[in-house]
Amino acid sequence: MTESHSLSISVVMPAYNAEHLLPRVLPPLIRMLDAGEVSEVLVVDDQSSDGTADLARKMGATAMSTPVNGGPGAARNLAAEQAKGDILWFVDSDVIAHDDGPEHIRRAMSEDNVAAVFGSYDDAPDGQSWFSRYKNLLHRYYHQRAKRDARTFWAGCGAIRMDVFHEVGGFDIKTYEVPSIEDIELGYRIVETGRRIVVEPRLQGKHLKVWTMRNSLRTDIFCRALPWSRLMISREGLTDDLNTSTMERLRAGLAGLLFLSVLALPFWTGLWPLTLLLVVLAFIANLDLARTMATHGGLWFAVKCILYHQFYYVYSASVYVWCLFEYHVLGQKQKLHVTRN
Repeated sequence: MTESHSLSISVVMPAYNAEHLLPRVLPPLIRMLDAGEVSEVLVVDDQSSDGTADLARKMGATAMSTPVNGGPGAARNLAAEQAKGDILWFVDSDVIAHDDGPEHIRRAMSEDNVAAVFGSYDDAPDGQSWFSRYKNLLHRYYHQRAKRDARTFWAGCGAIRMDVFHEVGGFDIKTYEVPSIEDIELGYRIVETGRRIVVEPRLQGKHLKVWTMRNSLRTDIFCRALPWSRLMISREGLTDDLNTSTMERLRAGLAGLLFLSVLALPFWTGLWPLTLLLVVLAFIANLDLARTMATHGGLWFAVKCILYHQFYYVYSASVYVWCLFEYHVLGQKQKLHVTRN
């Protein structure tokens, strides 16, 4: 038996008021447990007010509870203290892991110097509004096209060797008191040890979260763009991968020009040919994304996605520029702490 096939896997699922989700997300994992593909399924109840822990236990998982509500990072850290496996496989409580997950994790871990691996959402998200499908498919789009070697980590459906997790100190729950980029920051520390994190596109799960524009804007800006920008600026700057690649930066610049031209139209109506040209260029620059969205929802769905995506570029880039300003001009170089509201 090769080393990769002998590696045992502990599934870790942080859960808060997830009783309504467990009947969908736990069965595939329990089947893996019964088949011997994973060694245990640990559900960490983060002080839920519903019956999350009891239902998890009844369904065949090992349930434990955090002493206080501390967020998914604290829940994962607690599970890691008691897990028995060689590998910790983190699966969010709103993700239905695909049955072949353990196979892809072990195969990735067999590669030279690999300490962690993460995958992506599948192409059939649960939320059926156009915006929710756009958000989940966009996440998949970036992860499916990412470079093989990553500098970040994703804990929605990602795995890490147990010894490495403990060596780097687990999730930083002091800096990130609320769910934000604690998994990304963990990835930075793993890479700093000289080990590899790989992206395995075949490691997938179905995302059950239903996005709205309101919860998306709050998450994108305050839980992703702000803390991630501050982290990148304080560490190593922009990385050339995922949604911070060189091409993504160029697309963001184009979206910014389009946005400014739209704002100027009421004051300078003769600008409309330039605005129209910028719209055309935005669609050309995002043609691959447009094709992907059209495949999953048709032409009108793709048009709505690409138009909103220009807004996404504008507010994401604006946040990064603001963080550069506060770091280099205002001198606020220790503003990484993310606290509860």
